[in-house]
Amino acid sequence: MKIFTATFATETNTAAVVPTGRIDFEINGVYRGDASVKAPKGIGVFHAELQRLATADGHSLVESLSAFAQPSGPTLRALYEEYRDCILDDLRGALPVDAVQLTLHGAMVAQGYDDCEGDLIERVRGIVGPIVPIGVELDLHCHTTERMQRHADIIIAYKEYPHTDSIDRLRELYALLVRQAAGEIKPTTAMVDCRMIGLWHTTREPMISFVKRMQSLEGQDGVLSVSLGHGFPWGDVPECGARLWVVTDNDLPKAQALALQLDREFRALRMQTYDPPLSIAAALAEAIAAPQGPVVLADIGDNAGGGAMSDSSFVLQAMIDAGIGNAVIGSFWDVGAVTLCQSAGVGAELLLRIGGKCGPMSGAPVDVAVTVRAIVENHGQTGIGAYRPLGTGVWVRTAGGIDIALNTVRSQVFSPECFEKLGITLADKQLVVVKSTQHFHAEFAPIASKVLYMGTPGSTSQAFAEMSFTKRDNHFWPRVENPWQ
Repeated sequence: MKIFTATFATETNTAAVVPTGRIDFEINGVYRGDASVKAPKGIGVFHAELQRLATADGHSLVESLSAFAQPSGPTLRALYEEYRDCILDDLRGALPVDAVQLTLHGAMVAQGYDDCEGDLIERVRGIVGPIVPIGVELDLHCHTTERMQRHADIIIAYKEYPHTDSIDRLRELYALLVRQAAGEIKPTTAMVDCRMIGLWHTTREPMISFVKRMQSLEGQDGVLSVSLGHGFPWGDVPECGARLWVVTDNDLPKAQALALQLDREFRALRMQTYDPPLSIAAALAEAIAAPQGPVVLADIGDNAGGGAMSDSSFVLQAMIDAGIGNAVIGSFWDVGAVTLCQSAGVGAELLLRIGGKCGPMSGAPVDVAVTVRAIVENHGQTGIGAYRPLGTGVWVRTAGGIDIALNTVRSQVFSPECFEKLGITLADKQLVVVKSTQHFHAEFAPIASKVLYMGTPGSTSQAFAEMSFTKRDNHFWPRVENPWQ
């Protein structure tokens, strides 16, 4: 059996101040046919696992493009079309194939394309015809569109947030595709629009139990897969929002009934699944008062993983104003500050302007006297199963005892490595402030005495009830109390 695969993903914040361009993909490496060999622990991790699975089963795998960009604004149209057409050309060259497995995101927007994944899947279907199985793995923060479902045979989304199960879902999709290609199953899907906008952390109840509930149904009575696409709240597209879908073995009525039932169960949990984030002042006060550290505080409004610029100054300024020390904050995407530190050198003392460079959502720059403690070239971190480059990393310390991490490749904080590889220790800190929404949790929760979420200003603000869309209707919870009437 010959299986064709490609990885092409980014998550688009339609309000981000800069578009996603070629350099944003190339920072992580762009590979064509060899990612499993050249980047098996980075962007090629999905292809490497598929190669292992296919080899073990006696199948052959044809790799096409592997490309991923840190979330930002809409992808440049010409670049999207170039990468898309690269995949399509490779597919034509690989024909005939027995199955296609695509690793995508689900919330990619390009100039002129609100549904990049739907566009790509439809074009793939046009090449392979109606019989060849097409399977798609999506990030759970996806816009799961009718167009995607219409042209794919099986779509599976991650179940966990943080996304600790991406490889598990890849294996699940592979197994189902092989069974379909062998004629053992006939996947049929029913999807429900939950009419909700939000974020749902699967590290706490009731979402822990809801994930287990979905998993308990899979493999029983003809149910092949159950997915909840949480949606990506900061993408203004017509089909933004949470959607739930069920894949059965040739039993559409069962898929429809189960999808509706799970939708009702999910909606019933809505008041239990959202804890309003703390204000900056309240979070800092609670962290300082904690009997022991480190207390980890998430700057959720400045999450590069959602398209924010990762240079907002609101929390840093509040820490300085409050006289807080014995703390660490980062990582600030600030190429200018890094360059000045490189010029000054390790050990230098200087007045450094940090953050506040990318517009109103970044706040005002903070001017503070610092000492340069370390400069690390090729800095990076491993998180959610893959290596994440950070470019040049710099550690500076203020006179008041705040350690600040700076970097030249924009990324959210995934792992303590973001700080520790610069030489910053965490165990002895009272406060650790991370620019991330939730992916930090997998690696930081085990070392934290407490985890707090701060409702900071920024382009990944979680004021969902105040959101107003231009391309989708505004009849959703929590903006509307009961949008299901």
